[in-house]
Amino acid sequence: MLSTGFQASNLGNAIQVVNQMLDWRLSDEDCSEEEKDLAYRSSVRCKMFLGFTSNLVSSGVRDTIRYLVEHRMVDVVVTTAGGAYLRSKGLNRIGNLLVPNDNYCKFEDWIIPIFDQLLKEQTEDNLLWTPSKLIARLGKEINDKSSYLYWAYKNNIPVFCPGITDGSLGDMLYFHSFRNPGLIVDLVQDIRAMNGEAVHASPRKTGIIVLGGGLPKHHICNANMMRNGADYAIFINTAQEFDGSDSGARPDEAVSWGKIRGSAKTVKVHCDATIAFPLLVAETFAKKSIV
Repeated sequence: MLSTGFQASNLGNAIQVVNQMLDWRLSDEDCSEEEKDLAYRSSVRCKMFLGFTSNLVSSGVRDTIRYLVEHRMVDVVVTTAGGAYLRSKGLNRIGNLLVPNDNYCKFEDWIIPIFDQLLKEQTEDNLLWTPSKLIARLGKEINDKSSYLYWAYKNNIPVFCPGITDGSLGDMLYFHSFRNPGLIVDLVQDIRAMNGEAVHASPRKTGIIVLGGGLPKHHICNANMMRNGADYAIFINTAQEFDGSDSGARPDEAVSWGKIRGSAKTVKVHCDATIAFPLLVAETFAKKSIV
């Protein structure tokens, strides 16, 4: 286990890198003829990718994530669907929380009619649903200002979930396929859109903040590989390099793939994200009050 002092030092380094992300403007760089206009150059900021495993929303950082999305402080969100069971007790585990089965029954009652409407629009209006479009629709239907999905919908910030079927949402899609079959959720269009967020970011720089690891970390880093790497990266998790997991891999591993530039500013914070992330936001985004 790393010492508390080392963890605190890494968090301090992470704060510096996030502030560098937030302070960057195109006007700091050499420009092409098309980018001479100073007002335009000063307005071009770093494109921010935020990734987190879905259990973190339920485990204490919901309001922090909601704050960033509500105030348009991040540009792209990538998350998971989550899900685990303590079936013999009639309980379900989400991170460090226990959720009774009845909550999932209420979720089913709420979401199945929405799926019915999506299928109707797919059939009648020839709409193509993707995970991010489905999530945006849920943000609209939630209509609750405490929800980060509500603000993502309102602010047109895409929320990508490549593992959409992993968790309760996947269960509901499964149930709906028997009740009212035919709803299609196209993953291919979303991977194009996800990678496109990075590929077409230029002339902006890109910055990555990932809480936890696994699927969100891989997809954000892989998208940035398509543009020859991100310019900034912060990883916050407790996974260690020696276990060989993607979560445990340090930023220099991503550099070897071209997912992060060799010249990038990077920090790995070995800490519980529910502790480190609110502190990081308080010392960076919140202080700068970008709206």
